Amino acid sequence: MSPPDALPRIHRHTLGELEITRIVELDEPFLAPHQMFAEATPEALAPHLEWLLPKALCPVTGKLILPIQTYVIRTPHHVALVDTCIGNHKSLAGFKRWANREDDTWLRRLAAAGISPEQVDYVFCTHLHLDHCGWHTRLENGRWVPTFPNARYLFAAEEFAYAESRARAGEDPVFAENVLPVMEAGRGVLVAQDFVLDDTLWLESTPGHTPGHVSVHLQSRQLHGVVTGDLIHSPLQCHHPEWNFRHDENPALASLTRRAFLERHADAATLILASHFPSPSIGRFVRKHQAFEYRYLEP
Repeated sequence: MSPPDALPRIHRHTLGELEITRIVELDEPFLAPHQMFAEATPEALAPHLEWLLPKALCPVTGKLILPIQTYVIRTPHHVALVDTCIGNHKSLAGFKRWANREDDTWLRRLAAAGISPEQVDYVFCTHLHLDHCGWHTRLENGRWVPTFPNARYLFAAEEFAYAESRARAGEDPVFAENVLPVMEAGRGVLVAQDFVLDDTLWLESTPGHTPGHVSVHLQSRQLHGVVTGDLIHSPLQCHHPEWNFRHDENPALASLTRRAFLERHADAATLILASHFPSPSIGRFVRKHQAFEYRYLEP
């Protein structure tokens, strides 16, 4: 068991009839700016330090602060999760920093939000990287089992195929630990990248970070929101849409996807549920000169 939380990481918002809850697993300095974005030289960062510090850039470590979090969407008919963070006991061969965790903070925060694993109807996944699908499964009597036994896990078919190919090549244990057990339990469903669940939740193809990356749209009473996933990692990329995260699989496509997304939603009423922007994470894109900036919903 982990110690009691110093601060709660549960944040609620509403969008029409939808209730949105952020469940944060980690909220800490991640990497130095130049480790994330090749263009993030001290000179390039200097104009942004005033707004980066201290919420988005840790003044002690000099690293960008990125939360790892889940968005819970309660509709009039369903409880849906979007992404499930890191999880426990995972091998994470490519990122030992988060490997073999034994911390139930995420599950306790989910419970504190009034949600048991059995109540979840759908699990959406923007993509199948280690920090977005970790709690898809948990270890039970030495076996990986679905954490949400009654849920349908919706996998974009192209992303599933890409993750499966990496697993077959021995490049990543994530598929074997987080995805395959879900399929073997009969809880996984392969869907198109424009899959529509109903009039409140649907997918949009946003490739580049991975081939089958999707974002998740939500709507109620003519109000619109979208969970970004990793098409954009930092508010720095609003100012510099051309900056690609070093782990984007297709940098040129990622940049095009990001720019188009920003153009489409800037100065619109779209509520942006940013997957990795510093807390409080939720806000809106606005135009600024030839680029954009991010306006948080909360101070």
